[in-house]
Amino acid sequence: MSKIGIIGGSGLDDPRILKDAREINVTTPFGVPSSPLTLGTISGVEVVLLSRHGRKHTIMPTNVPFRANIWALKEYGCTHVIASSACGSLREDIEPGHLVFPSQFIDRTTKRAATFFDQDRVCHISMEEPFCPQCRTLLAAIATERNFAHHVDRTVITIEGPRFSTRAESRMFRSWGADVINMSTVPEVVLAREAGMCYQVIAMATDYDCFMDHRDNVSWEQIVRTMTANVEKVTQIFVDAIPRLPDWQCACREAIHSALVG
Repeated sequence: MSKIGIIGGSGLDDPRILKDAREINVTTPFGVPSSPLTLGTISGVEVVLLSRHGRKHTIMPTNVPFRANIWALKEYGCTHVIASSACGSLREDIEPGHLVFPSQFIDRTTKRAATFFDQDRVCHISMEEPFCPQCRTLLAAIATERNFAHHVDRTVITIEGPRFSTRAESRMFRSWGADVINMSTVPEVVLAREAGMCYQVIAMATDYDCFMDHRDNVSWEQIVRTMTANVEKVTQIFVDAIPRLPDWQCACREAIHSALVG
């Protein structure tokens, strides 16, 4: 039976979407997760909700305990993870307020532990198809049903942060084929694959990145304003998707079996 983990970014971790919600504090071999876990149900399906940056957004991207977060969701039986993330747009057609369902990532992080297997065993996990195609198809279908402007099969680049990009960097990322930019998807998606869970992020474009000369620089206030206006869209996709996520056979959940050395 499916159990769904939701990793919410700012404003997208509201426990009121759950029925019979209860909160538990947990520890893992990799430390304490970003927040307590909130357990409950949506349409009869068990759900575990976690706040990536803490309940009051007190954890900067580099310091998010990604391994503890994913380990905790796996430990509590999650088969799928749906995550939300604010992102900047690197393409004119991805307007602020649009939703993006990436199929690929580019990793520009430098300081994060990106594997569970850094001591006794070596793991070479496949990332050819890093996000779950079945999850992505379902989420995009729901966005279509609800007439939400969205984009599928785009590439997200994850930077270390917490600063925003220079204009030169933004233009370089565009030349590499990146479509949106954030600070949170990597290593979260990699760890979910190592844990044998299907994972898909819903990226919400909050602003245009700084590649255009004629636009003002991005600010945190602008991001929050756009994000607040669109939280309901992503929340509705969560609620609609969860009862439609079956406990399917998926390559995401099998990749770990052929990835371990020794």
